[in-house]
Amino acid sequence: MKGKPVKHFSRFLFFVALSLATLSLTLGQTPIPSNYDSLAQAIVREALGSNHSYALLNDLVIKVGNRLSGSPANAKAVAWARNTMERLGFENVRLEPVMVPKWVRGNVEEAFILHPDGKQERLNIVALGGSIATPNKGITAGVVEVKSFEELRSLGAAAKGKVVFFNRPMDRTLMTTFAGYSGAVNQRGRGAVEAAYAGGVAAIVRSMTTRLDDVPHTGGMGYADTVAKVPTAAVSTVGAERLSALLKEGKNIRLQIKLSAQSFPDVESANVLGELRGTEKPEEVVVIGGHLDSWDKGQGAHDDGAGCVHAIEALRILKSLGLQPKRTIRAVMFANEENGLRGGTAYAAQERLGEKHIAAIESDAGGFAPRAFGVSEPAYEKVLAWASALRFVGIDRVQRGGGGADIGPLMRKGVPGLGLIPEGHRYFDYHHSDSDTIDKVNERELALGSAAMALMAWLVAQEGL
Repeated sequence: MKGKPVKHFSRFLFFVALSLATLSLTLGQTPIPSNYDSLAQAIVREALGSNHSYALLNDLVIKVGNRLSGSPANAKAVAWARNTMERLGFENVRLEPVMVPKWVRGNVEEAFILHPDGKQERLNIVALGGSIATPNKGITAGVVEVKSFEELRSLGAAAKGKVVFFNRPMDRTLMTTFAGYSGAVNQRGRGAVEAAYAGGVAAIVRSMTTRLDDVPHTGGMGYADTVAKVPTAAVSTVGAERLSALLKEGKNIRLQIKLSAQSFPDVESANVLGELRGTEKPEEVVVIGGHLDSWDKGQGAHDDGAGCVHAIEALRILKSLGLQPKRTIRAVMFANEENGLRGGTAYAAQERLGEKHIAAIESDAGGFAPRAFGVSEPAYEKVLAWASALRFVGIDRVQRGGGGADIGPLMRKGVPGLGLIPEGHRYFDYHHSDSDTIDKVNERELALGSAAMALMAWLVAQEGL
């Protein structure tokens, strides 16, 4: 989902003569109002000059930290979002309650390779979100390595009583890391189910990252009612390589795994909403948002603290410039994207009499430099015609196919969806791990993402889709 970089915001853009305001671009039948180029420049100046995006993100991830659904920190994040929107003077700031899952990792996560001579090697693992615990004494068993569910099924009885090790890496040859993620993540999501069907006693999954390091990455997984539940964890890529090498050498090794995770009854959380009300068609709504929850590793800075900041800061930028949109622009901090998607589902299901959503724009791909917008049909051609103005905020292309998990339920109801696409090569270095901290976020790149969201929200609110 990424494109070639462009030279962003050189000094020329900040001191460009006002005559550039007469520039327009027409693609298809849609003319671009000439003032959008100068407006884009003003948005960039405000975003970069204020550095407010980074201040917001720092406030969220330092004062609140990681914020898994159902946790006390998540409740604190909801209060932070509401208080921040009220402080910034947004209209109709409110909470819409959502019941979310509560899963607690516990304080025991360990795995050891046991050699026949009694030697032990520690493997760095993390429980996958939703996993059950092992017995207190742990699980000790032999290991089978597979790259696919089909390979596992072909083993037959050989997998019975074993720890099933799913070791299909993300495809490094793909230009888009999200495509690599999509091609590997089913091991994480369904690995425990497939392991149990094969008679396995536990599952471990290679972390979803192209980076070779010793930091494991967590993420959501699921169980099926038709088969026993087995504990499951992610192992670092360094650990996966070591374990695979030993198995290929024919070493008669076993694994010992201990996890203490627990699930509890659902608890109440909320989507957090705030608006700039439309002046001409307030009943027509443009949603912009990210998800407020994160995994309980790192600080959730890129995933998705950055997306929340992009949406809040987009409204602040427009408000600071004195802009009043024709249609309502609504920032939504969605609940529970990581392990349930309850927030996006509840938002789309809410009856909103007299309202019509004309578009939904999501940021959930990190706080890196903005490169593109993905746009669902039939809105693509209209958004493509805005390319001239979008280049001023770093967007060098518009591509077909857009949206995101949180706005997916709205899109299934026919609402056009757009997704902000930042530079993506580093995203999965940090994703769902202890490495997702604010020091991995560049303040200028984060601010440009906010500028891109602000401009796109304004264009849609003024021109419609």
